[in-house]
Amino acid sequence: WRRWQRTAAVASVSLGIGGYVVYNHDTAYLVAASLRRCSIAAKVTCQVSWDYYRNFPDLPSDGDSAEEQQRVLAKRSAVHLRSAERVRAALMKNGGVYIKLGQHISAMQYVLPAEWCETMQPLQDQNTASSLKDVDHVIFRDLGQHIEEMFSDFDAEPIGVASLAQVHRAVLRETGEEVAVKVQHPMVRTYSDIDIATVSVMFEFIHSVFPDFKFMWLSAEMRGSLPQELDFRNDKSNAERVEWNFAQHPDIPLAVPKMIRASERVLIMEYVNGRRCDDLRYLRLNSIDPAEVSREIGRVFAEMTYVHGFLHCDPHPGNLFVRPRDGRRTTHGHNFDLVLLDHGLYRHLSPRFRYEYAEMWHALMKGDTEKIKHWSRRLSGTDLYILFSTILTGQNWSAIETKSLAKSTAPAHFSVGSMMKQHPDILRQITDVLSSVPPVLLLVLKTNDLLRMVDQKLFADQPLAVQQHAQLRTWMRISHYCLVAIRNARSQDIHHSVSRAGFLQTASRIGRLTMNWITFWIYDAALSLYSAVLSIEDVFIRWRAKLAL
Repeated sequence: WRRWQRTAAVASVSLGIGGYVVYNHDTAYLVAASLRRCSIAAKVTCQVSWDYYRNFPDLPSDGDSAEEQQRVLAKRSAVHLRSAERVRAALMKNGGVYIKLGQHISAMQYVLPAEWCETMQPLQDQNTASSLKDVDHVIFRDLGQHIEEMFSDFDAEPIGVASLAQVHRAVLRETGEEVAVKVQHPMVRTYSDIDIATVSVMFEFIHSVFPDFKFMWLSAEMRGSLPQELDFRNDKSNAERVEWNFAQHPDIPLAVPKMIRASERVLIMEYVNGRRCDDLRYLRLNSIDPAEVSREIGRVFAEMTYVHGFLHCDPHPGNLFVRPRDGRRTTHGHNFDLVLLDHGLYRHLSPRFRYEYAEMWHALMKGDTEKIKHWSRRLSGTDLYILFSTILTGQNWSAIETKSLAKSTAPAHFSVGSMMKQHPDILRQITDVLSSVPPVLLLVLKTNDLLRMVDQKLFADQPLAVQQHAQLRTWMRISHYCLVAIRNARSQDIHHSVSRAGFLQTASRIGRLTMNWITFWIYDAALSLYSAVLSIEDVFIRWRAKLAL
């Protein structure tokens, strides 16, 4: 009798589950898919945690032999690489938000070991495309029309596939205008909440096993950014604001595609010809100077950071295109446009933040240790000013401390790997800094790292001296905009410091404003002169390199 009871109970439960699946197919599928995605994330978290726990050795001591030190470092590198490859495979299986996480990791080359960043780098470009049927379904659900109703031509093969969406070239049936159609992958929004929650739990679990692991800020940053990126109406409004900001700078060759129509998951915009800014072969074929491209990218993002306070926070090469132009027919005088794409992730930088950030950079350029300590504390909330300075500049502290950051042409790049060999506690200190800084600064640091990567690619085939001069010009450009931000902030302080409008007060205010502008002009003129000297030297360096060939 008991046997029959158990059989009846099992049959009832089975019929109940079967009936639920039949009548609630979509919900049942979502639950099953979510469990599968969570299990993949949980499995790789346990594998990586166990691998580090069992196989990751402490750094060798000074008394160990050279062979022993090499063996330990090689074993540590192998664990890093093995773990990164496991995580990348899991991220690619789950896709969507997980790919976005991998892209964040790949951009943290001044924070994480090289094995992790390099392993995640392919995720910037390798994403799985949604089917044309799924694309049509999203367009119909959001805009109320199928592809053939809206477009007279629609390329089935996407011209770009990212972690959250893909882009197709099309022609509007109503106007005949050639457009680019950005369509969100159908299940990204559905899984986004559970995926972010899973990532947060993963990080909390790793932190419980390894207390020095404090990267919970990364999941918190994704939780804040992802809802904005998943609503394409933000792309439209952000793009229109950037276009308005730069309308006052006709000398900067920035082009923002015209936004035509936007819903939560579909964005229709002007189609723009061009190629990625790091495609050196394409630049050469169109007689476009990579150094000029680098300089204008730097100007665009410096304007955003120090002047406008509205910063595009995802400037990887796939979002920065170059379009050839006839320089004689443009207002900016360049033979190219810099096309800025993907306007989903922006941050507002308050005037106070911009001023403190500019003062920090100004102190770094001057090598003023006391001011670096002061502004580092104001920005990061920690006393680890040396580490914060190296993360911010991507340079070793010795280059900053000796006041040679904007003077020396010797390469002195900061490397997490090399620093770990000298300071075993460095990774914990890095996570301490990053877990303390305000969220907006995290995205600014990420943007800095991405721009440095772009610069490295643009100068990859140049003589070493030209690469070093390019780095110097980057520091000088930052110095210029820091001076602008500091000048403007001090001018406002002078205006607000005088409460009465008497003759003496007015004269005093005019005098202080004049001195503020003269000081700025003297420093800025010196920077411009030095930059011109470097440009002349570059011409001779390239000429000698050609003769040597």
